[in-house]
Amino acid sequence: MNLIIVESPTKAKTLGRFLGKDFKVEATMGHIKDLPKSKLGVDIENGFEPDYVRVHKKNDTVKKLQKEAKRADTIFLASDPDREGEAIAKHVMEELDHKKVVRIVFHEITKEAVEEAMQNPRKIDNCLVDAQVARRVLDRLVGYKLSPLLWRKVRRGLSAGRVQTVAVRLIVEREREREAFKAEEYWEIKVDVKTAKGEVFSVELKKVGGKPVKISDKKAADLLVRDLNKSKYKVFNVERKEVRKRPYPPYTTSTLTQAASNLMGWSSKKTMSIAQRLYEEGLITYHRTDSFNLSQSAVAAGRGYIEKNFGDKYLPEKPLFYKTKSKGAQEAHEAIRPTNPSRDAVDSWPMKGSFASDARKLYDLIWKRFMACQMSDAVYDQTKIDVVATGNKEYDLRATGQIMKFDGWRRIMENVYEDNPRLPEVQKDDPLDLVKVNAEQKFTQPPARYNEASLIKTLEKLGIGRPSTYAPIISTIQERNYVEKEEGRFTPTIIGKTVNDFLLQNFPDVFDYSFTADMERELDEIAEGEKQWKKVIGDFWNPLEGKLGNVQEKAERVKIETEKLGKKCPKCKEGELVIRVGRFGKFVSCSRFPDCDYTDKYLDKTGMKCPECGKGDVIVKKTKKGRKFFGCSRYPDCKFASWKEPRQNTKPSSSS
Repeated sequence: MNLIIVESPTKAKTLGRFLGKDFKVEATMGHIKDLPKSKLGVDIENGFEPDYVRVHKKNDTVKKLQKEAKRADTIFLASDPDREGEAIAKHVMEELDHKKVVRIVFHEITKEAVEEAMQNPRKIDNCLVDAQVARRVLDRLVGYKLSPLLWRKVRRGLSAGRVQTVAVRLIVEREREREAFKAEEYWEIKVDVKTAKGEVFSVELKKVGGKPVKISDKKAADLLVRDLNKSKYKVFNVERKEVRKRPYPPYTTSTLTQAASNLMGWSSKKTMSIAQRLYEEGLITYHRTDSFNLSQSAVAAGRGYIEKNFGDKYLPEKPLFYKTKSKGAQEAHEAIRPTNPSRDAVDSWPMKGSFASDARKLYDLIWKRFMACQMSDAVYDQTKIDVVATGNKEYDLRATGQIMKFDGWRRIMENVYEDNPRLPEVQKDDPLDLVKVNAEQKFTQPPARYNEASLIKTLEKLGIGRPSTYAPIISTIQERNYVEKEEGRFTPTIIGKTVNDFLLQNFPDVFDYSFTADMERELDEIAEGEKQWKKVIGDFWNPLEGKLGNVQEKAERVKIETEKLGKKCPKCKEGELVIRVGRFGKFVSCSRFPDCDYTDKYLDKTGMKCPECGKGDVIVKKTKKGRKFFGCSRYPDCKFASWKEPRQNTKPSSSS
């Protein structure tokens, strides 16, 4: 009997479908060893040696593995193909007393991939383990040394994270850009014109008297509109050309989470959770990757499906390959793709239950992107029509349009394309009749707040974080109440701003964007065997250690600003009621705390009365998973609840 050890029961179950009776598959349920929670667990004086201990709740799991190991001829360690998986494999090996323990790696859970891996076993990759240890030690030093400092200088219960703090910094800085932003008025003028055949199209004013137009107020706009209404119009130039658009590359962790956020409104945590299940069910390749690589067999299978189902014209002459741009990309990995390209989401779906619907949606997204990446270019006719209007001055106007000639890969990725307006067939010097001049007042907009997709994209662009860390980063900064989501976009809380300012003022180097990216690069170099992890940690820790003592001694305690409610405390009658943020979100407290311990629930009122009872206020609430909804302040007497904010003029419903 041979023993295969994986992390999850689902993965074990999938392997059990195609492995014979000679194999027993067991799961560790994640890490079986970790740094202790009750202490630092890193021996700073002895080369940062970590004190890994068995996770208490895994004692029974380890005993079961040890029992099965005694009966096994060979033990195959088959944890995930990344640094975390390599560390799990090493910790399992340390707990088993067996002569023949080997490591196998596969990026998809299929019979062919697993059999190939078993024919090519290897030893534990200690460089990958060292990289995981380095990240764990690094984050433990920052968390366990900086967090107590925050307790003393800001407020008890706060915590600092090396990469999470940088993510909060991005959100805080974007919010301050918005606060400092001053909107500027401008006007946009478009003119509807008609051809001799009666075809109407719209052209936009670009230049006045040969100079780019800039209209900053209504007075200037009115003068232009008045003259344009009296002007004569004709076609000045027509430019047509064929444009080819190559398909997008297959998904990586970053682009998949961005797509799921933009198209379906999913959090990165939800996307990665569903992707994990799809991987463990054997439906997709490993989902933590930053590589565009595709196996030759997968490409061949995809091209075969395209030729059979769409025809030769949708199949490029040669397979398409994509170059990974991100620094430190793991080229040995593949992009995220279906393990069986011939199975689309319309086929009989193997997963059941409430989870199945979302899993099918994500699989469909992955399947379409993979198929599209091997299809022919989409081809368009792009047209640009320049129009000249002659009045008191000469005005240059332009219309652009694009018409699809051949859909190519767009046939399968229909959700990413909208046709531009179709333009009429016109020739140079053709006269045009004026239909209407339209002037629209606009204002410049502040930079948009980050949503999950744009935050991940920015982190990746800066070289901060890796495929396995994006979802935990975003979850952590929300759980710590450093940021909140408003209509799907992040805003920093008062606590988030305060902690950000304190850390950046006192540790600017540690939370610098470039420094954090360089640290990620050094972790990659450890994984590749190019650097020693203890030296990397030492170079980070030694200057930080001295700075910690200096900040602890000299930095002043920071006071967190509180939002006042304009009401006296009902308990002490002296203090004012203020809004504070605790572990479970906002609550009402007395400004004289701790002298007065009055607290109450915080009701985030919208200013509207409940549409159901007409008595309570509509307030903003959150589910246990953090999703915002609207309810009545009189709950449970009134059970009104809605995902959408009620309208101001909604009338109370009549009761029977």
